[in-house]
Amino acid sequence: MAQTHPRTEEIKSVIRHFLNSRLQPKLDKLKQGEEEKRRKLIEEHEPRSWIADAARRVSQIRRVTHAIKYSHPDAKGSSLFSAGNPAAGEVLVGTHSLAAPAADVVGNAAALDVYKFLRLEVNGTSLLDLAQSASDALRDAFGADEDAKTWMKAFASIDDLGGAPASHKLAKQTYWPVDDDSYHLLAPLFPSSLVQYQYERIHHDRFSDEARTAREARNRNEPCSHGYREYPNLAIIKFGGTKPQNISQLNSERHGEAWLLPSLPPQWTSRGLKPPCHVESIFGRWILGFRAIRQPLFMLRDFLKKTGHNNLAIRNKRAELTRQIIDELLMLAIRIQQLPSGWSADPECRLSRAEQFWLDPGRAGEDEDFAAARAATDWREDITDGFSRWLNKQLRSDKTPMADAERQHWRKELDDELCLLREELHHD
Repeated sequence: MAQTHPRTEEIKSVIRHFLNSRLQPKLDKLKQGEEEKRRKLIEEHEPRSWIADAARRVSQIRRVTHAIKYSHPDAKGSSLFSAGNPAAGEVLVGTHSLAAPAADVVGNAAALDVYKFLRLEVNGTSLLDLAQSASDALRDAFGADEDAKTWMKAFASIDDLGGAPASHKLAKQTYWPVDDDSYHLLAPLFPSSLVQYQYERIHHDRFSDEARTAREARNRNEPCSHGYREYPNLAIIKFGGTKPQNISQLNSERHGEAWLLPSLPPQWTSRGLKPPCHVESIFGRWILGFRAIRQPLFMLRDFLKKTGHNNLAIRNKRAELTRQIIDELLMLAIRIQQLPSGWSADPECRLSRAEQFWLDPGRAGEDEDFAAARAATDWREDITDGFSRWLNKQLRSDKTPMADAERQHWRKELDDELCLLREELHHD
């Protein structure tokens, strides 16, 4: 929905409601007979009085995306308002990845009510946006005089750094050499806006009604129209102790917590791969036992069933899935080849001779007859032919008949991938 320019009376109404919502709880706490305190509170919450005071106190806070106090609560250096570095690109995740980074506020915690005031929205536009755009409607709502202009300029300066950027002895600093005689002083700042996005995303995934519904459906073994996400091994880091508002506004909203995802190398869990001795070919039910191959195969099968055209995008998608199947096949072959050599010499091994030559190359160094037969046989041709026949069979259906042309296509795909392997084998 398009935003409309707010009118002066609409702005005044929003401001009055905000001030009344702050005033009434304070009046309710007064005891009978405290009329002087009541009068003073009412005067302080008159729009002109309160706005004038807020304009004076706004210099005590700054709107930022990267804050210094997360390094140390007593750090006095600069915090920055930055949308990130777009030159980092899509490969790296940072503040630049956010479409609209949530602004944080640092400074005197007692002045955070000023930012709450500036975040008030009228027809989708905040008072801060109106101040920074020098809105005539906001100026008129403030009083249409020189004081109103002064207050607007004060509020609009909330993003100003207030001087040259500076680090502090209690902040994180890294001296980075650039040549023999000089260095850059790098001062990493905490990316509070990025952390806020992550916090809100994880909080929703863990505690939203949608996530709860999906988990309950799973526990009852019932279907659900949507899934849910889990975040195992989350760690929590605390900022600000019992006074998280002293660090920043967003830190207070996060209850002083930031959630850390595990940054650990993957733990390889081997399923105890055994040599395929009890099958005549790996191209059958045996190979479908590996999810890494089965999953792209089923995706390709479904894709071909749903696709009745043959344009460039479809050919590219088909080639991508085919390449994934081939890559996983070659990775599986490497794992088998790394098993102790000679396993194919077992009398119970039923594997075809060509696949023994392919999957048990180390046996050639121990068995002269095996080595001679392997050198004299074009076993690579049998491997590619076996793969293409198997893939055709897996993809064949009423909607996707596979003829000899398709089989030759799959065969050539694998044959191209085996070129590097052939080169290595020819050096044996």
